[in-house]
Order: sequence, then structure tokens, then C-alpha cells
Amino acid sequence: MTTDLRPSRNGPQAAPAQPPPRRRPAWRARLARLDVKGAPYAFISPFYIVFLIFGAFPLVYTLWVSLHDWELASGKREWVGLDNYDYLLSDPDFWHATVNTLGIFVVATVPQLLVALFVANALNRRMRMPTLFRIGMVAPLVTSTAAVAIVFTQLFDHDFGFVNWALGLVGIGKIDWSVSRGWSWIAIAAMVNWRWIGYNALIYLAAMQAIPKDLYEAAAIDGASRIRQFWQITVPMLRPTIIFTVIISTIGGLQLFTEPVLFSVGTPNKMDGGSLHQFQTITMYMFDNAFGHDRYGYGATIAWALFVMIIVFSLINFAFVRRAGGTK
Repeated sequence: MTTDLRPSRNGPQAAPAQPPPRRRPAWRARLARLDVKGAPYAFISPFYIVFLIFGAFPLVYTLWVSLHDWELASGKREWVGLDNYDYLLSDPDFWHATVNTLGIFVVATVPQLLVALFVANALNRRMRMPTLFRIGMVAPLVTSTAAVAIVFTQLFDHDFGFVNWALGLVGIGKIDWSVSRGWSWIAIAAMVNWRWIGYNALIYLAAMQAIPKDLYEAAAIDGASRIRQFWQITVPMLRPTIIFTVIISTIGGLQLFTEPVLFSVGTPNKMDGGSLHQFQTITMYMFDNAFGHDRYGYGATIAWALFVMIIVFSLINFAFVRRAGGTK
């Protein structure tokens, strides 16, 4: 069989014509571009929508209310401008509540974060049934607030409390926890720490498990002890997490409300924070003015003062932690 290699009389054959490419409709191209550029904003939009409705609007509305002599029962709505803020600056009860809030915050937050850091370091080591102990850390968060009130009221009872009984074994006299200003701060701080140490410990534990093990192995080869590894490897690597917990604890500590109210069980007015307001916090004072005395405008003023205070202290703590860690 032979192949004819002679050129065709009709010249070289042309390649078959390709059909023209189909053009995507313009509206579909625009829709595709919109999908690529707008999809991220669509996914995060539910948060901002909810924040605008339940966060930004109440914040602005509270500012508007604070500029009025506003009463819910009588329906009074009288514009007073900055008079509420002027009165706030000279209100001794507000500053008394501020000192209480800051005192409880310092007594509770500093030990809370330090203990949580050491607990997380212990949970990060090899141990039997680690899941059981880690789940136990969040048990206080799911405990009924009524149970918390009953237990801690009995623990710090003056006559029959377990704490006073234990102190008596070492020769220390009974302490009236609910009457003394300083001791009431410690009692409330114990409630706060019991509830939130485990939560912060689990946050630190999750961050610790992300630290490369090679760093510890290299440090062990160089002869570094476990304590030195903790302070020179673990803590510096946890700095962003520590900053996060400090800011969150600052916000929660300055808004302290539940624990002091639970500690006031049995008193005529729980919002007073004791007979001498010895553990009345800013949020309790705000609630008492707004709903207890129908001074809704002044209560909104206290709320805005607390909002500004939280921002200021959060920034101070943030700068302090970063400066202490040597970051820029």
C-alpha cells in the first residue's frame, strides 16, 4: 500500500472553521464580579446588622436619654443638656461605687488571670483523664446562679460559715464578710474567680497547645528547667492571648453586677450593696437610679460614664501588657 505524497491540485486544505466563542451575557459577568467582591461582606453582614440594632442604636439612644430629665412612670421628658453629667462629677455615691468597682476588679482580676495561667500550664502536661479535668474547668459556667448564691452565702456566713470555721482552726477570729468593705470585696472576688478561672484557663490551654514543641525540646537540650521554659517560652508566646484575656476581664470586671447582687441575698434592697453601700458597684448604682428611683436620665448618664471608663481602662491595660512584654 502506497501513500500519495503529491500536492493536491486544489492547493492546501484549510482547517475547519471554529465556531465563534460564545460571549457571556453582560449581566452574568457583572453578577460574577459582584459575587467575588461582595460575598465576604454578605457573610459578615449579619453581625453588623445585629450590632446596629442591638448595640449601636441603644448606645446612641442612651446618650440622648442622658441629656434629659427622663422618668418612666410619669412620662416626664425634659431637656437638661449636660446637667446630669455635671451632677455626676460631684455625686459622692457614684464615686463611692466607682471605688468599690475598681477595688473588686483589682482583687478579682489579677489573681484570676495568674491562677488561670498556672492551671492551664498544669493541664497542658501529660496526665490521666485530661478531658475530664478540662471539662471540669467549665462546670462553674453552667452552674445555676441560684445555687451559687446559696453556696457562697453559706460559705461566708458570719456565724456558721465554713470560711470562718476554717479560720478559727488557725486562731483567726470570725470575720463579718458582708459588713466590712474590704472583706466583702474579697468574698465577691472569690465568687468571680471561682466562676471564671476555668474559662480563662481553657483559653490559655488552647494557645499553649499551638506552641511548637521544638522550642521546648531545644530548651531542654540547653539545660533549661521547666520553670525557665514557662517564663521564657510559654509566657512570651502567649502574649496576644494574655492581652485578649486582660481586655475581656477588664470589660467584665467593670460591669460587675451578678456576683454583688447574689452576695446581697437577704438584704432589703439588693441594689444598695450592703447597709453602707460597701460593695455597691457602678452597674448596681445605675440600676438603682434608673429602675429603683425612676431617674432614667441619670441612670443613662451613669451608663455612659461606665462606657467611657471601660474604654479608658482597656486601653491602659492593653498598653501596659504590651509594654511589659516588650512589644511595639
